[in-house]
Amino acid sequence: MEKVCENWPEKAFISGLVDAKYWTDFEANATAAAAQVYKVADYAAGEAKLKEVLKEYAPKEIIAVGGEENPALKGIYSRLSEDGTKVYTEKFDIAEHAASADVGISTAEFGVGESGSLVVDNYSYEARVTSMLPFVNVVFVNANYMVENITTACQIIGKVFQKGYCGFVTGPSRTADIERVLSLGVHGPNKLIIIAVENEGGAK
Repeated sequence: MEKVCENWPEKAFISGLVDAKYWTDFEANATAAAAQVYKVADYAAGEAKLKEVLKEYAPKEIIAVGGEENPALKGIYSRLSEDGTKVYTEKFDIAEHAASADVGISTAEFGVGESGSLVVDNYSYEARVTSMLPFVNVVFVNANYMVENITTACQIIGKVFQKGYCGFVTGPSRTADIERVLSLGVHGPNKLIIIAVENEGGAK
């Protein structure tokens, strides 16, 4: 999957500005923005939480990205398909099923404490549709990759951004265009579920 930056921690993260100490603010502000936030110890716990969440929605089709870069996610996606759920991870399959998928599973590079936003590297088409089109968007992020504010986030993005698409995702899609009445899910996912993994090492 093509990205703006293939290795954000190595090439973009500025020492002292990306820190787990901003997690508490991120969690509080993401929750206030109507996201569901779960912090888990590792990918095994993340898989258990994902399966628990998916039971509520009983998806028939899932589109998912990030498995190419992350073996742990690749394993999770493979096991999700064992119960008969269609899980599409190849870019052409994702494009074909984007409109009919019930759930999209994607990744974020880091979170922003002051706004509860996720910063996503959605350079590729398949990453964009996975995070924008399905009713439910589940996002995996490293719980330690947090910054204090938007200014810092832009500093980090500026270190590597030359072209492409990076976005800030704050809660599920919302609009108040019609008579100033807030509606969720009009221009994108109705549900944003964040699974933050503390320890990414040793996952399979």
